[in-house]
Amino acid sequence: MSDHSPEQAMATEKHNRPVTKALVSTIIIFLNAEKFLAEAVESVLAQTYPTWELWLVDDGSTDRSSQFARDYAAKSPDRIHYLEHPGHENRGKSAARNLGLRHARGEYVALLDADDVWLPGKLANQVPALEAHPEAAMLYTRTLVWFSWSGKPEDQSRDYLAETGVPPNTLVSPPTLANQFIRSEAFLPSPCSMLLRRDAVETVGGFEDAFRDQYDDLVLNQKILLRYPVFVAEGCWAWYRQHPDGSCAVALRTGLLSYDGPSPARGEYLVWLESYLRSTGLVGTEVWKTLQEELWPYRHPHLFRFSKRAQRAKTASRGIARRILPSSVRNHLRAFAERPSRG
Repeated sequence: MSDHSPEQAMATEKHNRPVTKALVSTIIIFLNAEKFLAEAVESVLAQTYPTWELWLVDDGSTDRSSQFARDYAAKSPDRIHYLEHPGHENRGKSAARNLGLRHARGEYVALLDADDVWLPGKLANQVPALEAHPEAAMLYTRTLVWFSWSGKPEDQSRDYLAETGVPPNTLVSPPTLANQFIRSEAFLPSPCSMLLRRDAVETVGGFEDAFRDQYDDLVLNQKILLRYPVFVAEGCWAWYRQHPDGSCAVALRTGLLSYDGPSPARGEYLVWLESYLRSTGLVGTEVWKTLQEELWPYRHPHLFRFSKRAQRAKTASRGIARRILPSSVRNHLRAFAERPSRG
């Protein structure tokens, strides 16, 4: 793990919290991750919480990461296990995580992508916090969005803590978070910052295999958020590595994902969510109405593009008026436009 420790990211270890013996099944999925896999595994080995198992799920790697994972499993066969699909196939993130879930034996499930890392107190802090809220099916905390791992001077000040959109130590009932995430009003919880109850994950059917890459984690989140309370805890116990080969970075470069408007990956997710809400009897609910608003640009792309052009033109005209008209004239026009109609 990098020696760089941004002050704002380091949560204080709470040694007075009781350490329980509930087994945590940690699942690391990987595909050609030889550059980062060892660091992820070592961050699990460094956990101060003693009772965990680790499932290393190979999604068809063709580099040395397969051998790295087998070596870790051979060294600690009682705790670390290697899995792969039949024929060493590549089936995508969701199918790989589901493979790990089918073998998991723990009361809790923790997810860690092969290019991310945990701080040593991750499980020691999150397990007692989730146990203190037995009605919650999931817990998550803030995540450090981690650029400085590269060691490049220009990246040293780019790290930041992602906002959860919810005050810390809050138990949130459904469907509050489901609505927030559909509207993108809060930073989505990174898999590395989550802790889940295995029975709840199994009840909602786990991940959806059809989501091979993007939105795989949000699909599971939504199935849980629509059904169970979720606890948003304090602290930051995971670092989410940013690099050019990351799945989101690749999706942005190729146009599969966009932060500026509709994108194929988000459209696929929203259509799936509509079908899921319909199958679970949630048509006409608050979440359904929110979803229809988000689907509008996909259902009416020409109208959406026209409205965006009209909005840009309106903004530009205001800018021109601001530059060429005296403030007294602008104020007069604004007052005239806003005066009540006399019918």
